[in-house]
Order: sequence, then structure tokens, then C-alpha cells
Amino acid sequence: MDYFKDKLFELLNDADDMGICDIETNDRENTFQISLQSGMIVEVKCRQIK
Repeated sequence: MDYFKDKLFELLNDADDMGICDIETNDRENTFQISLQSGMIVEVKCRQIK
């Protein structure tokens, strides 16, 4: 799971065309809070289902 989250963070961090201002991670809850230039905040949750 940690490897996947690291790769996902790298993809989001390098995505210049998405208008991302900030990415906050919460390793304990396996979430990313992504702040966009538009003011919107999106949360992405990672969980293993199988």
C-alpha cells in the first residue's frame, strides 16, 4: 500500500495541468487532501479491497 500511495503522490505532484496548489497526506487514514487553484478541496482515499 505504501508503494502505491507514494506513486500516486508523485503522479499528482507532477500533474501541472490539473491546477493543484497543495497536497496534504494522512498516512494513518490513507488519504490525500488535494487543494485546487479553483478553491475546491478533493479527498482521495486509498484502501485495499482484496
